[in-house]
Amino acid sequence: MKIEAAVLSSGSDGNAVYIRAGAYSVLIDAGLSGKELERRMKIRDIDPASINAILVTHEHSDHIKGVGVLSRRFNIPIYANQGTWSGSEKKLGKIKAENSQVFSGDFVIGDLAFSPYDISHDAEEPVGYICRAGDQKIVLATDTGIMKNEVVEKISGADLLILESNHDLEMLMTGSYPYFLKNRIKGKEGHLSNDAAAKILPKLLADNFPTVLLAHLSEENNNPKVAYITVNNILKETGYKVGRDLRLGCASQVEPSPIIKLDKESRKRQRAKAKNKFDGDN
Repeated sequence: MKIEAAVLSSGSDGNAVYIRAGAYSVLIDAGLSGKELERRMKIRDIDPASINAILVTHEHSDHIKGVGVLSRRFNIPIYANQGTWSGSEKKLGKIKAENSQVFSGDFVIGDLAFSPYDISHDAEEPVGYICRAGDQKIVLATDTGIMKNEVVEKISGADLLILESNHDLEMLMTGSYPYFLKNRIKGKEGHLSNDAAAKILPKLLADNFPTVLLAHLSEENNNPKVAYITVNNILKETGYKVGRDLRLGCASQVEPSPIIKLDKESRKRQRAKAKNKFDGDN
């Protein structure tokens, strides 16, 4: 079964993640305009009409801006919990009754099985998602100010981990944002900093050569180089090496990521090749 994913957009201007397993595909969030999301899907040869569902994490506009438009245009069901529906119905516009799907626990869409989990964010009933497809585990872990031990346990061992690394704390605190907004961002219901992501990540890794994408990077209070270096340095301190133990990158606000193909056998071969290179260099 073909399993793949891509981050179409990640950041305060809009978020959307594409996941496909076999004949089934979904978007998690659709926080750009419908037109822009279609443009980005076209770049990655994704047919919007093939999307079987849109899953919503929470009702903030950078996660739902294009949800209603895409649902109406392509007759796509929307999946959200009751709290998120309550907070977003007016923003989404008119949605067909049959496309308004309310979940209260795990659910399945074709070959994709989803386990929502609670996150700490200033929204009605925000969730992250664990997606299982075949023998692959994909985790979306963004828009959370803290990560409790029970969440760490649930989301660890992902083959693809999309992990929030929103801000550099020094850049945030010395930047131009008003004080109340700085406190909101770094608070328990805000966003993980680079340092917080870096400290959590080693607890989330397993011996499966995963791909980790640092996500929801602030354009004003962060940049990909700073986020990558911060996380990479902590990984080194805990004994992990990028390229040998995992692949590490940053998701972008301005362009979709490449399609990430999830296949354990090919990753085993890639890891063996990488390990031989590291062993040869040592």
